[in-house]
Amino acid sequence: MDKELQQYTHIIDRLKPAINAPDFNQRLSQATQDLAPEKRFMIKMELKRLAKPCMRSVDLRGQVDGDCHLFEYKGRKHYLDDVAIGVFKEQIKIFGHYSFGVYEAIMATENNFRIMREKKAQNAAQPQKNASSDSAKQLLAQYTIPVVNLLSYAHRGHERMNFAIPVEIQDEKHHSYQATSIDISMEGLRLKIPKETKFEPEQRLQIYFRGLENEFAMDKRNGIAYNVITTKVQKSNHYLILKRELSLPSPVFDSFLEKFIHGNKRRYKVNLANTVEAIKNKTAEQYISPCSPTLPVFIDKAENKLVPKFAMINSINQETLAYWQDEENNIRLGYLLKPSRLQWLQEQPEAVAEMYVYSFTHIQNGAVYFYSASSQELDKKEVLKTVYLGFGARKISWRVFKLSMNSMSAEQAHVQLSIPETAVSKAQRQNSVPSPRLMAKLKNLSYIVHITDVTSESAQQCYARFKFSRNNLTHLRVFAHPRNRVPEIIQPYRYRFQEQRMETRYLLRSPIKLTNYNDEMPLTGISEDISVSGLRLEVSDEFLGDIGSLVKVSFPKLQALTTQHDVMGLIYEVIHINEGRNLIHLRAAEGETGKIAREFFDNLIKQNKQNLKTYPEEEEIPGMGHALRCINARNTPNCAFLLAKAGVRYIPDLAVFSDKDAILNQLMCHYTDKKHANVEYLFRDRNLDAPLIQQGLRTIKSENRPVRQELFIAYDPNRKDSRLALIPHLSSRFSDDDKRKRFILDAMEKGQFIAIQVVITATGKPDLDMLQAELNYVSMYAMHIAKELDEKIWGIGASVHLVDTTSEVLSRFGFDRKTIMHNRMVDKSSTDVQAQAKQQKAD
Repeated sequence: MDKELQQYTHIIDRLKPAINAPDFNQRLSQATQDLAPEKRFMIKMELKRLAKPCMRSVDLRGQVDGDCHLFEYKGRKHYLDDVAIGVFKEQIKIFGHYSFGVYEAIMATENNFRIMREKKAQNAAQPQKNASSDSAKQLLAQYTIPVVNLLSYAHRGHERMNFAIPVEIQDEKHHSYQATSIDISMEGLRLKIPKETKFEPEQRLQIYFRGLENEFAMDKRNGIAYNVITTKVQKSNHYLILKRELSLPSPVFDSFLEKFIHGNKRRYKVNLANTVEAIKNKTAEQYISPCSPTLPVFIDKAENKLVPKFAMINSINQETLAYWQDEENNIRLGYLLKPSRLQWLQEQPEAVAEMYVYSFTHIQNGAVYFYSASSQELDKKEVLKTVYLGFGARKISWRVFKLSMNSMSAEQAHVQLSIPETAVSKAQRQNSVPSPRLMAKLKNLSYIVHITDVTSESAQQCYARFKFSRNNLTHLRVFAHPRNRVPEIIQPYRYRFQEQRMETRYLLRSPIKLTNYNDEMPLTGISEDISVSGLRLEVSDEFLGDIGSLVKVSFPKLQALTTQHDVMGLIYEVIHINEGRNLIHLRAAEGETGKIAREFFDNLIKQNKQNLKTYPEEEEIPGMGHALRCINARNTPNCAFLLAKAGVRYIPDLAVFSDKDAILNQLMCHYTDKKHANVEYLFRDRNLDAPLIQQGLRTIKSENRPVRQELFIAYDPNRKDSRLALIPHLSSRFSDDDKRKRFILDAMEKGQFIAIQVVITATGKPDLDMLQAELNYVSMYAMHIAKELDEKIWGIGASVHLVDTTSEVLSRFGFDRKTIMHNRMVDKSSTDVQAQAKQQKAD
């Protein structure tokens, strides 16, 4: 409610039940007879607004202090707690229907966390400056999370045992120093040393284990030779990391140490630090890689030619691959990655090797024609640029893809366990290098091109407003991809998980008719693949059903093949719907309801197994999918972080950085060090009605699709106040493009403008096969740590991916390439961008 109207709340509440009464105007006049006419008009308009029918579903899970459950009203599903249900029913009696007044009442119950925070803020005394500063620091600390480098962790050749005894260090000049051991292995040693003690890497030292002299007859004149690896400072303590000098062996000491560690490791505990870190690292990869919106394509370099070979698809980025399929489901992604674009990307410095490609399709006589143009290609044909963007953005098939390239190596396909091979029986098998056949397929791979769909509604509307002459449309054929010149074939591989797909899927394209369980909302379409218990369909129009609902699928052509089964109304349950709501994954209904579907496809598959092709994910070369997954994880394309469940709420957990995105990395580390990220700016709107992260989580739960939002950020690294150094604003919350451009100019005048696409996705189940060996190892020595890790693994609920789109946004608003590059490279001493922004504002 508007602040000006809050003083008349008692009048509005009194008149709510009369809003639809015949004598409403008379009652309004009586209740407001002492008010000015303009005030009476405002109250009337507010009552009319509150009485308008509302179409919003409400999900209060995580927003109120109470347990929420499903509550249906006239076919609309809500998730409300008991307090909200009571208010809902009470307000329905007042308004007579589900209106905005009902909606706002249930969103403002006393146990709503937002309302509780607002009341607490109102009741709190005005804080002192130092208290305000402490509060800001606490808030930043709440959103500060550790950063991991995916699949990069320490591997140990030998078990390291925690062991604290006095030792004496002697250098080459026979100077002696006292220290205490922290842990020890067959080839390594870590010591705690006085902070004033200095040693150099590779320095040769003699170590005398004074604390072992009672258990082992040590040679008091000659120590054990070690070399310095490095020194570290942690929490004001100084540590010395050493490695045995193998050229000066001591067989007697080695034999003693091996027996000593084996006999005492349960007593003194094996040092598990690197294994615990490896499990956390792998957990991050488990949840971030398979949910990434970016499609990695692996590029082969042979005879100085760049050829796209493989793509790695998951449940999120498969939409990009599907876009580049023609009417016969042939993958034409090579059109996007044509040789001239790959060559251009290769010639750029890797830190800025990115390109934006604008694409649309045209369908004629049932055939799909692809059009695409990069920003560089459009700049060469300025006369067609406005025509291409203005015409293409008006088509429903309009897409904007970000392409970035970075180098890779086949050796990145091999990931070792963090534990020694001698410690766990499975370690030797899992540490084995990829097969020669597999490495032969990988050896020429030199680059990864990461493709991200960064299409946004506001951007499409912006381009669609470009004016052009329809007489120039025929010239757009220069950007068309000829169908008679087929691009390079790219082989897709899926992210594979153990025990998540119980049945083999077979390709089968056959016409279908789809209706809901009541034979309503008929749609035609075609089956994509089948299994005994599952089905995937592509339908001709938008599917309006919900996940979990039952549908009927009819197969008219397949019915001609059987008299034993009636396949004109097989009953399935909807388990997944894509973002465009035209690809549907189904599962045969449980029990007798789905029995006919299971029996029919079981017979069909058995009788035609030799003729049916399995889905392409059945790998021709075992291990290829896993190898590509590991390579891609080690070349992370975007910044991302995980959200972990904490009761009914979600909190930031672990983050990953992209080696390429220096701007976004700097922003994420602005209030912390490079080993941590601060994501507070993404939660800055947490007290609003529809905060970015919380609203996104509710949407992916209810609609089972990723949420994409474009975020504009004004970044001034010179400001000390966190709320002034980073000012985020959702693009969707600007009323028009003029206000968007004004924000951009203000940001560049004061510092730097950054645009990111925020993609929020739900996470699936973890692949424990990759974690089990290390989890078992930890549980041998520290069951409580293993339990904590297990809870952490299963506690992740969502991932947030941040895609830098700054260059595309600036290009969209007419900034030239020089300004865009200056904005990217801006630092505290640079004033070029600020000067240009001031000039544009003046103009």
